[in-house]
Amino acid sequence: MTNANSLPIGVFDSGVGGLTVLRALRQRLPHEQFIYLGDTARLPYGTKSSDSVLRYSIQAAEFLVKQGIKYLVIACNTASSVAVEPLRERFAPIPVIGVIEPGSMAGCAASKSGHLAVLATEGTVRGGAYQRAITRLKPTAQVMAQACSLFVALAEEGWTEGAIAEAIAHRYVDELFRNDPAIDTLLLGCTHFPVLAAALRAVIGPSITIVDSADTTAKAVHAELLERGLLRGAGPSLRPILQATDSPERFARVGSRFLGESFEAGQVELVDISPTAGA
Repeated sequence: MTNANSLPIGVFDSGVGGLTVLRALRQRLPHEQFIYLGDTARLPYGTKSSDSVLRYSIQAAEFLVKQGIKYLVIACNTASSVAVEPLRERFAPIPVIGVIEPGSMAGCAASKSGHLAVLATEGTVRGGAYQRAITRLKPTAQVMAQACSLFVALAEEGWTEGAIAEAIAHRYVDELFRNDPAIDTLLLGCTHFPVLAAALRAVIGPSITIVDSADTTAKAVHAELLERGLLRGAGPSLRPILQATDSPERFARVGSRFLGESFEAGQVELVDISPTAGA
């Protein structure tokens, strides 16, 4: 019988952005084995209906669960906004976590003024998941949300620092601070955005706290594994198992920036997660 502690942790996202979450998880949990699934054939999730996103999330989760995992991380803000509870019910007793709740908790804890700004994709801002989570945790909070669609393209092109990145950051955040000078916390509500943290810091200065949902999610996963007695024992650091539903070449080229280390297309397994696959 397989010891549950030795089972891998499953992580899925619509593409490569969730590799920032995987990067944070590996830093926090260096002895764990991870299976990362990027549903690159159907990205982006942010433009899809909630019903479609839930269906895709169930398929991704089922694919990972069949490989034998002890924990499931939804490393996608859009999927987290609709799928956490349905996946918890469907795959119990496997613990399931999304990126929105840990990020919101950390944002509330970090803000002294109670005035926060969320930077996210258009779909996440429109859905209001962060706004709801923050006000549920801190009813007196004042939350502003800004869609930063160009940040995704900048991150994937690797233009994460310098004049271009900072100019676009100014266009997105300057108005937020003009409308509410009391904002003291900036919550990065998209898994692409942590790679732009340096450009954002250059624009907003040293006094504003930047909260990265990737890092806070990794902390939450570590705490729950510890509480449940599911931590893997000490041992060598293991390379993650990387899977994608389309174009391993692009996944490797772009994803290396997000994971923080280079990997080749040959290290990415092309998989089919549709319900009829293997039938």
